Amino acid sequence: MSEEAKWYVVHTYSGYENKVATSIENAVENRKLNDLICEVRVPTEIVTEIKDNQKREVERKLFPGYVLVKMVMNDETWYIVRNIRGVTGFVGPGSKPVPLTDDEVYRLGVEKNEIEVNFAVGDSVSIMDGYFAGFIGRVNQIEKEKGLVRLTVSMMGKDVPVELALEQVSALD
Repeated sequence: MSEEAKWYVVHTYSGYENKVATSIENAVENRKLNDLICEVRVPTEIVTEIKDNQKREVERKLFPGYVLVKMVMNDETWYIVRNIRGVTGFVGPGSKPVPLTDDEVYRLGVEKNEIEVNFAVGDSVSIMDGYFAGFIGRVNQIEKEKGLVRLTVSMMGKDVPVELALEQVSALD
């Protein structure tokens, strides 16, 4: 591969998202383009609805009318995706598709970076980065899904609550 695959947003007719995703996957399989078009997603969430005093969980599309495609953009892949039935175009100015930034991909939750932590609540950790770099803190709470850790750091004889990214701390040996 000459480039790294990036996430692009494809605009579709409303209600055609799953059909478009399936059609793209079929085209990739038929033309053996698995190395150029890596992944196709229709972002959804599970929502609990209460209707007629009945609780039920429903899968709802996060972005109706849009499909996310991780691909290496070139003339061939652009043409294949653009000409799938139900696709109205790529998101971007004019006819030029613009890939999602790493920050957008992270905020949309398209790709999860699973962070392994080697410490637990109650453990002492060393702060590696940021304003409190070099301090030692005691872990109060770990929120893996948000990538955060809440600590208590002792500064000038007072305990100060601190919230940091998981990557900013490491376990003491």
